[in-house]
Amino acid sequence: MTTLARVWPELTRLIRLDDAPIHALTALFVRVGAIVSLLPGFGERTLPMRVKLAVALGFALLLFPALAPLARAAAAADPGLAAGEPFALLRVFAAEALTGVALGIAARLLVMSLQLAGAIAGQATSVSQIAGAQVTPDPMPAVGALLTVGGIALAMALGLPVKAAVLILRSYEVVPLGGVAPPGDLAQWGVARAGAAFGLAFSLAAPFVVASFAYNLALGALNRAMPQLMVAFVGAPAITMGALVILWIGAPEMLAHWSESLDEALAFPFRSP
Repeated sequence: MTTLARVWPELTRLIRLDDAPIHALTALFVRVGAIVSLLPGFGERTLPMRVKLAVALGFALLLFPALAPLARAAAAADPGLAAGEPFALLRVFAAEALTGVALGIAARLLVMSLQLAGAIAGQATSVSQIAGAQVTPDPMPAVGALLTVGGIALAMALGLPVKAAVLILRSYEVVPLGGVAPPGDLAQWGVARAGAAFGLAFSLAAPFVVASFAYNLALGALNRAMPQLMVAFVGAPAITMGALVILWIGAPEMLAHWSESLDEALAFPFRSP
């Protein structure tokens, strides 16, 4: 009831077909839609497009009362936007889409870090082909699919929708409605985010890489000591079992560390890691 009481005055304004609130809501929907289409959980390819559209519209309606003063201020500062001129609207919508895509990609990079960590772990420990049924539309080793699904489920359980709403609200503090971040700063921020995502992926896969190094070192020493023994056939079950044990023990800590990185990225969207 509290949310309805907040949204109702703005909805009545829209029902009267006042141009400025409609333009502001549309601009907000453009940024929200771009972010939602790439967010973990909401932007997955397995999710129907109609569900994504409904989620984006719900976020826009929920956040519109809080952002309505900013929208009115932007419309007052830009007569073309207030009047609904096509070029002014196109410029604002393009700027909002660019900002939303940048924020969505920053969050999507963290999901890709889980996928990359699973790929590194699977290739390092020779378990990339076991349990090969794909639970995600993207082809990846089963370890990566398990980590990805587990990470998204954990993020949803820890309140990802609320954190996404806070992300959208804070984005307007840095990049106002219709504003564009400086290209140089945006490029530097994107490179830093991508580097942090790759670093996170390698740190998550580090136990598997260390285990693979120790396994191959021991296998080489055993092969030198007993050349007649088919050490590969003897060692294959050991590395497979070792990888599964590492995954069983380390997956909770890996996902907890990943969840902390996701929370930091959502709470401080434009801060370089």
